[in-house]
Amino acid sequence: MADTQPGLLLGRVAVELGLITPEQLADASVAYDRLGGTVRLGEVLVQKGYLSEAQLQQVLARQREVLASQEAAVRAVPPPPPPPATPVSVPLGSRQLDRVLEQAFRRGASDLHVHSGAALKLRQRGELVDAGPVLDRGAAERVIREILTAEQQAALDASGQVDLAYSLPGLARYRVNVYRQQNGLDAVFRIVPERPPTYAELGLPNSLARIANYHQGMVLFTGPAGCGKSSTLAATLNIISEERRDHIITIEDPIEYLHSSKRCLVNQRAVGSHTGSFARALRAALREDPDVIAIGELRDLETISLALTAAETGHLVLATLHTNSALRTIGRMVGVFPAQQQAQIRTMLSESLRAVVSQRLLRRADGRGRVVAYELLIVNRAVSSLIREDKAFQIKSVLQTGAAQGMCTLDASLVGLVKSGVVTREEALRHAEEPQRLPAGPVAPTGPPGPAGST
Repeated sequence: MADTQPGLLLGRVAVELGLITPEQLADASVAYDRLGGTVRLGEVLVQKGYLSEAQLQQVLARQREVLASQEAAVRAVPPPPPPPATPVSVPLGSRQLDRVLEQAFRRGASDLHVHSGAALKLRQRGELVDAGPVLDRGAAERVIREILTAEQQAALDASGQVDLAYSLPGLARYRVNVYRQQNGLDAVFRIVPERPPTYAELGLPNSLARIANYHQGMVLFTGPAGCGKSSTLAATLNIISEERRDHIITIEDPIEYLHSSKRCLVNQRAVGSHTGSFARALRAALREDPDVIAIGELRDLETISLALTAAETGHLVLATLHTNSALRTIGRMVGVFPAQQQAQIRTMLSESLRAVVSQRLLRRADGRGRVVAYELLIVNRAVSSLIREDKAFQIKSVLQTGAAQGMCTLDASLVGLVKSGVVTREEALRHAEEPQRLPAGPVAPTGPPGPAGST
């Protein structure tokens, strides 16, 4: 069981012991988040009649055992050295790029940029900062090519760009894009920790974990590039891997988070090295007895069509998509098809879509990293009918009135973050759809506080 928030852990233990169902946990989690932590999740489960007092004590005893085991595991691992307070320039020689990548990881950066004719740069808290010397064209090409295999160099020479994964064993993985531009060869390294994150580490609420309870259909994680949607997908997969006995297949370009087989059997395939394309891997996956299929990105009509078919035929499909809201996601899924097919696709989508999570990353007001603001659409009967009847524009009103079912608009999430002082109003304004809803700043609580992301 992954290290997670105590309330979420207690609920997962109760499900694991067979005392409550996943649906009861989801219902209690929504009530728990609405109460803003003024009562414990265990008390909510008892109040709703899902657990007796005796059963709650049984769950608490098991929770203490799990937490003790986790704490012992953490104590056994020595902490990493603290990051330097200011950027440290590292002169680059043979394989010195590894040292810079390690420094980037330990300083909590999200990306490392290597550009011909420019200084090495890290993206920290959403901003680029200098992290090393200026590299001329020859130096940049040398350090980048040193990490490429012969096959990757050939692909780069043939097409002018190549995607790959790179690892520093025991530390981190990096999703890499190498590309040629006017001044020479450049590379961007997205830092991916070796262990999948938990919802708690991502700052996501307990109620959002309900999306891990679906056993068939489609769940989409959306947002602009760099918003953390791949991390949320990975955290969801990690929950599934710990709690079920299913076969999970991931199709990625390249593989990002490494998922070990826990209770589930997990197989990860990389486009390019393990399969020719997302569509080809999806077509094969349907013959490989999967229960869960995770798709790194829905890029084209063929991949979207196959993903819908997989969701419609009893599989759980998790995927990311570059759209900015739940409403635009539905439009994109339908609009990629020819006009004569769109009525059929709307019907398929209305029957198979289960939820859409759309998110953004915002700078924290205290300067300590970034925090997630999110929108969650749960596809209930009303939403399903609107999709099928080509009235998706009305879904926004369902989102605004669907808090009781765990739904949340992006603006509601932003309001919660501003009220609690986690982000500034100015930062929230950059992402708000209805700026007039945002308060001027932190609001002193007059009653039970709501969680970030609620009104």
